[in-house]
Amino acid sequence: MISTLVVDDDFRVSRIHAAHVASVEGFRVLGETHTLRETITSVESLHPDLVLLDVYLPDGSGLDLLSHLSAVSDRPDCIVITAARDVDTVRRAMQLGAVHFLVKPFPAAALKERLTSYRDMRQQLASLSSEPEQADVDRLFRTLRGPDELPPTLRKGHSAPTLELVRSAVLQAPEPVSASDVATQVGISRPTAQRYLAYLAEHGLVRLELRYHGGAGRPEHLYASTTAR
Repeated sequence: MISTLVVDDDFRVSRIHAAHVASVEGFRVLGETHTLRETITSVESLHPDLVLLDVYLPDGSGLDLLSHLSAVSDRPDCIVITAARDVDTVRRAMQLGAVHFLVKPFPAAALKERLTSYRDMRQQLASLSSEPEQADVDRLFRTLRGPDELPPTLRKGHSAPTLELVRSAVLQAPEPVSASDVATQVGISRPTAQRYLAYLAEHGLVRLELRYHGGAGRPEHLYASTTAR
């Protein structure tokens, strides 16, 4: 079991994140903390494998914890979860060793995808020989990124966080969804949702389905996970 500490200054949010963690096979929640000082103490006493780390804490930045952990021999891995989306924060989190970076708000499926890819990466890492081949290392990093990595470049006017929210809305839906469905869930206009969905379908990250309702009218465009049946 991957022991996990959940860190967020908002008690309600940390409770929600903890519930998501507990729902993913292979994870258990060690506890929840809400300040930088409390988090440092809990990491030192509980020795979690993974920390879900908020950046905005009342007594400091979660990134300060990442910096502090750089000197710890058995440091946990960290998934940064934050409303901060500026380049400096993203760059510093990467430099300090965050394994994932999630921008709030996000659907539950987005967090579960990161947790699943992290779990699978740990399992592969444990099975590697002492001197892995390059192909083994490449496979390890692909697993951590997840199977549905977003395109490396976005069209002008597209936002990576919004694209991720739209994609996650499709992936977590139990059945194919329309642009209107996605727009309502994500909180964007229908034309904006349609634009992002068309982009995802073009890159093979969601599947477009055409549904005809009789007559010679235009078919309804629905979108589903590429792994859905």
